[in-house]
Amino acid sequence: MWKRMIMIAAVCLLASCGKTIPDAKNWPVADFTFVDQSGQPFGLRDLKGKVWVADFIFTNCETVCPPMTAHMAKLKKMAKEKGLDVEFVSFSVDPEVDTPEKLAAYAKQFTDDLSNWHLLTGYSPAEISELAQKSFKTIVQKPANDDQVVHSTSFYLVGPDGKVVQTYNGVQDVPYDTILEHIEIVQSSR
Repeated sequence: MWKRMIMIAAVCLLASCGKTIPDAKNWPVADFTFVDQSGQPFGLRDLKGKVWVADFIFTNCETVCPPMTAHMAKLKKMAKEKGLDVEFVSFSVDPEVDTPEKLAAYAKQFTDDLSNWHLLTGYSPAEISELAQKSFKTIVQKPANDDQVVHSTSFYLVGPDGKVVQTYNGVQDVPYDTILEHIEIVQSSR
């Protein structure tokens, strides 16, 4: 009985060996230290050696952010159910409006468990625009005389080496199973 269980476990482990993520990006994320929804400093150093999923949102968003945040909450729950050790990071693209308190209240609409989800603020619009462009190869732009912000609707998988591995649609037809599989691949290649 034990031999059979060990053999099954070994086969499962070997099945994930050698798998790679197609079209891996390999974009390094620039160092950052911002403030999370608890008002605590949080940055790249806190994510060192960890697998994480990032996105860009803002609490005042009238279009894509609510579904993106709901999808992130679902992905977080699915990862927990699979026993995956992964962090989630949401960068506010409207830091002048999104205080830690606003981010916490916003997130609570989608989940009560923020233990491994960090919603970040505490930077200038120019800083988040630069981080988005240089590290995530996307734009963050607030048009003049508008309270909405143009930003990516992608989820970004970041490996323990601090490099973006892959991007996924975060607003519709979210490929949850693919993202979870890729998280497992990245974790097994540590």
